[in-house]
Amino acid sequence: MIRAFLDANAIASGLLGFDKATSVPSQLLHRWLSREFEFVTSDHVIAEVMRTLESHFFSSRIPVDRRAQLQTQLQDVASQTDARFAVNNVATHPEDDLVLAAAVTEAVDVLVTGDNQLLRLATFHGVRIVSPRDFLAVLPDA
Repeated sequence: MIRAFLDANAIASGLLGFDKATSVPSQLLHRWLSREFEFVTSDHVIAEVMRTLESHFFSSRIPVDRRAQLQTQLQDVASQTDARFAVNNVATHPEDDLVLAAAVTEAVDVLVTGDNQLLRLATFHGVRIVSPRDFLAVLPDA
């Protein structure tokens, strides 16, 4: 089974379009909940997702119960890791260095992100870095 680390943007976008079959990030959340890949995350990413979902843009579009349900699923269903691999100044934002560190620590197959800076890396210490659309394309058909 493919092990994937999704960044906060991919997760938040997935929840935003959760009821839209055409939303690639939402398709990824549905595929995860159907256990079609192992989703690895970290406390840092969960916290970043929840902060993002509390912004006016997301909170005005996603009901509070759906946001709470996602938080529970991330904490109880996704595999969690603590970054034990040091990454400094690879990405343009320190929080993205934490994402890279967690993905490498857990030795996931793929890091899924929409961040162009991270996508330009293509791989980092054996972890492939791909867009949500590219990741969806490599998942086996349901």
